[in-house]
Amino acid sequence: MHRIMIVEDDEIISSEIKKNLKQWNYEVFIIKDFQKVMESFFDCSPHLVLLDVSLPFFDGYHWCQEIRKLSKVPIVFISSASENMNIVMAMNLGGDDYILKPFDLTVLEAKIKALIRRTYDFGKGTEILEKEGLILNLTEMTVTYEKKTVNLTKNEFKILETMLKQEGIIRREELMEKLWQSDYYIDDNTLTVNVGRLRKTLKELGASNVIHTKKGVGYYVGKE
Repeated sequence: MHRIMIVEDDEIISSEIKKNLKQWNYEVFIIKDFQKVMESFFDCSPHLVLLDVSLPFFDGYHWCQEIRKLSKVPIVFISSASENMNIVMAMNLGGDDYILKPFDLTVLEAKIKALIRRTYDFGKGTEILEKEGLILNLTEMTVTYEKKTVNLTKNEFKILETMLKQEGIIRREELMEKLWQSDYYIDDNTLTVNVGRLRKTLKELGASNVIHTKKGVGYYVGKE
C-alpha cells in the first residue's frame, strides 16, 4: 500500500482528497502542524507528497526545497495560482506535477497513479533483506514475518535495514550516525524510543524476540 502525505491547509479539500484516495487503497496522512512538516515527513515516510503552494508559516515552495534536500519522492503541487511563473517555479524547485484548483478528483488520482507507477514500478526488481524469518522489502519499506506484512515508518525502516545488514552487534553511536545526520534528532534517548517502537511493530507481527540489546554497547538481530 502506497502512502500519500497531504500538505493542504483547507480541511475540506484535504478531507475530500483523503476520502477519494482511500477508496483507491492508498494510505493517506494529512498534515496538521504546518510548522513541523519535515518532522511529519520523517514519521510518515510517504511514497508521494501533495503540496499546496499557499500555507501557514512557510509556503509550499519552501517545503519542496526542504524535502528535495533529503528525498526524491514525487511531489505534486495543488494550487489555485494559475500564473505560468508559479508553475515554472514549482517545477524548477523539484516538483513533478502541478494541478490547478478546483480539480477533478479522478484526474488527481490518475496523475498520482501514473507518478507512482513511473517512480516505483519501472525501476529495478524488488530488493529484500532476510534474517531470522524477517523479510525486509527495500522498495516498499515493509517487513514480513510468517506471511504477515506491515508498513514501516522511515525511522523503523532505517533501523531495521541497518541491523539486518550488520553482522553481529551494531554500536549505538554508529547506528545514530547512520540514522540522523541532521539537526532534527540529536538526543541519545531518541534512538532508544525508536528502537522501542520498532520492537512493538515487530511484536505485532509475532516477531517479539528478534532484536536484542547488548547492554552498554548496542543492538543485534539474531538469537540470544
